[in-house]
Amino acid sequence: MVQEAGLIAGFTGAGISTESGIPDFRSPGSPWMRHKPIPFDLFLQSAEARREAWRRKFAMDDLYRGARPSQGHIGLAALAASGRMPAVITQNIDGLHQESGLSADQVIELHGNGTYAKCLSCNRRHELDWVRQCFDSDGDPPECIACGGVLKSATISFGQAMPDEAMRRAQKLARSCDLFLVAGSSLIVYPAAAFPAFAKENGARLIIVNREPTPLDSEADLVIHAEIGPIFSKFIT
Repeated sequence: MVQEAGLIAGFTGAGISTESGIPDFRSPGSPWMRHKPIPFDLFLQSAEARREAWRRKFAMDDLYRGARPSQGHIGLAALAASGRMPAVITQNIDGLHQESGLSADQVIELHGNGTYAKCLSCNRRHELDWVRQCFDSDGDPPECIACGGVLKSATISFGQAMPDEAMRRAQKLARSCDLFLVAGSSLIVYPAAAFPAFAKENGARLIIVNREPTPLDSEADLVIHAEIGPIFSKFIT
């Protein structure tokens, strides 16, 4: 099916990054349960909530510092290099697709990116090393150096609006592709999980590679319940 496809849409979830050592959100004993993200409305309302959000953010970063792209990431990058997969739609925030060789334009981040911060007022990017240095020095996150606004990890928090441009690009790719390739997603988090079904409705074949069953397995043209790396390493030349 990959060989026959003219335009492939990649779609990834936490499963592709667990093979890099990054924990997923829902597995029993997940460290995310000890460091749950602060809801967006509370982050906005309370300085104490913002301090706690950054504490939890850095605690999680420390757990998977040094994580590198898995064979799954590298396989998808190779597939993109072939010219038939213009972009990967991802639910992940770890930046490993970019580290695997994809350009920023080739990664559609539905849930943002946790490798840097942004000002909620002027949208200016701030690097995490600087934010952490300030936070560690006095326990308070710094303000935006441009406008004095509130800084937040550039991820989409619970209760925060989905990014318009990323959603638009994902919808366009799902509509135009003839193969939608899912890797490591439980397909239960919406609206992201709607894209595979949308692609299928528009005539694309659907392949799902995931360790556990998903709600869309019955609609897929091919389902593989296995580790992603050994499957996707076949794309590496």
